[in-house]
Amino acid sequence: MTVLIIGGNGFLGAELVRQAVSAGLHPAATFHSRPGDDGRATWHHLNLRDPIRLEKVLDTVAPAVLINASSGGADWAVTAEGGLRLAQAAAGRSIRLVHVSSDAVFSGTGRDRYIESCLPDPLTPYGAAKAAAETAVRLLYPDAAVARTSLIIGHGRSEHERLVHALAAGTLQGALFTDDIRCPVHVTDLAAALWEITRSDAAGVFHLAGPDALSRYELGELIARRDGLDPARLPSARRSGTGLPGGLEVRLDSRTTQQRLRTRLRGAREFLSANSPGR
Repeated sequence: MTVLIIGGNGFLGAELVRQAVSAGLHPAATFHSRPGDDGRATWHHLNLRDPIRLEKVLDTVAPAVLINASSGGADWAVTAEGGLRLAQAAAGRSIRLVHVSSDAVFSGTGRDRYIESCLPDPLTPYGAAKAAAETAVRLLYPDAAVARTSLIIGHGRSEHERLVHALAAGTLQGALFTDDIRCPVHVTDLAAALWEITRSDAAGVFHLAGPDALSRYELGELIARRDGLDPARLPSARRSGTGLPGGLEVRLDSRTTQQRLRTRLRGAREFLSANSPGR
């Protein structure tokens, strides 16, 4: 199976590359600014704004499978239009496509939990770009899989883990919000679940998030305890009233997806415990 991982030098992309190599594959992966650290993959420069370059990479790699784990943030040309270009190219070449999306497509208002059939109602430019990409993938390539996820944690290298360390050390000003709720997932669980979906012919929307709904502050406390830091050093605040955009309580319900998977998506309380294997 020839695999191309879009955004292979990102946090999730790097774990997808690592698991592919461990499974005996020789994956190809793309980067925008610099290649990833894993020399066992073949690296290709790609700017998703450039459709000609995309076609050249696809011609060179000739993948049977394409996983879009890129992160263009709120950049519409990368996140939304780039997702559309990938869907068009994958459909035209009959490439198996798994598109990674985000819980940012939801507003977090009027609903306790979001299941796979819930329609996006984003509040931020990033969420809107992700929702547009989802729509493009599902319309242009009904055989593709769209996998929504939440905060990705693991191995101390995630953005949130680095933030917790900086706040605890006092090298960064800020606070962790007590009213900003998400369902964190471990990067190894997420990547394994994505590979499981990729190897199947399953299509449609999947939710890949952990079962524990936690505030960013509660998550920070768990990270601090795991890493031997003093949770009391973590500043806290409420996000409501700050004017910051985005949903406050966005709980992805992954139970339906979990029933279809062998990979178990652990909750943050489990994978951040001191004795959790592979944490």
